[in-house]
Amino acid sequence: MPPVRLTDPEKWWWPALALAVLVLFYFLSPILAPFLLGGILAYICDPLVDWLERRRVPRTIAVLLVMLLLVALLVLLAVILVPLFYKEVKLLSERLPGYLDQVNVHLVPWLKDRFGIQIQVDAASIRQLVTDSLQGTEGIGLKLLESLKIGGLTVIGYLVNLLLVPVVLFYMLRDWKGLLARLDRLVPRRWHTKARGLVAEIDAVLAEFLRGQVTVILAMSAFYTLGLWLTGLEFFLPVGVITGVLVFIPYVGMLTGLVLATLSALMQFGATSGLVWVGVVFAAGQALEGFVITPALVGQRVGLHPVAVIFALLAFGQIFGFFGVLLALPASAALLVGLRHLRTRYYASSFYKN
Repeated sequence: MPPVRLTDPEKWWWPALALAVLVLFYFLSPILAPFLLGGILAYICDPLVDWLERRRVPRTIAVLLVMLLLVALLVLLAVILVPLFYKEVKLLSERLPGYLDQVNVHLVPWLKDRFGIQIQVDAASIRQLVTDSLQGTEGIGLKLLESLKIGGLTVIGYLVNLLLVPVVLFYMLRDWKGLLARLDRLVPRRWHTKARGLVAEIDAVLAEFLRGQVTVILAMSAFYTLGLWLTGLEFFLPVGVITGVLVFIPYVGMLTGLVLATLSALMQFGATSGLVWVGVVFAAGQALEGFVITPALVGQRVGLHPVAVIFALLAFGQIFGFFGVLLALPASAALLVGLRHLRTRYYASSFYKN
């Protein structure tokens, strides 16, 4: 296919259009997040809707069934995690005074003898503070209401965005094929073949990344849950699920789970072999995820460097808020395809060669 050549007006028209779109995205970023998140969820769920449609389920009914499945999964996750977290917090509040006494008996003298640091933990005061905090639920409620008055508009904004996601998801899933056909008709015919090839490459990368990451999350959640259960950790389920869900953020998921598991192990086992086995589980999980599961299920095609992942999380979080963190990695995977093509054009340009 011969290269597409732009006339002089087009050389200015298309960069101006691209700049206008970027400026529009920047100013509309507070309201774009739920639409982008709904679009990504629609992309992930569309194959399941198509599968139901091929089995003679009307598309609207298939969309509703898939959305009900998503809601059921979220409710199941909340039913599993919330009571267990409440139990863990309650157990921590009950055992905290004893741990503080142990700190005064063992840690404080060691710090004084080894480093000359002299501190004293007032266990009685902290015990009274914890008791007052647990009993003073009315005061906590009043403080919460006061904080909601200060940041009420922010809370309402998050709620509205959260409620928009299922609405956007429903209409995008229902009209997915029609939306793609309309976008296809908007592409100039002389760029049509090139554009379709680029979109197909982006689709392949996103499919490999998103669906592969879902599989990685499920596999690692099962591994950490089973491994922590074998160690005898009381809170194996919430810690295992949280570690598995956060595994899509390099190192953050493992470190978060390790901290939670270590605190739980210290409360349950103390400084015994049980704590060592918890460390073994996380070391094995990190090795398994990094060297076996992620390369096998996601592959090297996406090629997002951990530093690029951290930058993407911070950048998208700054622009789109909490939803930006959820959008960062799939959006970065798609942008990576465009950057690869730009790099190829740059290497082939006379500017680079000369």
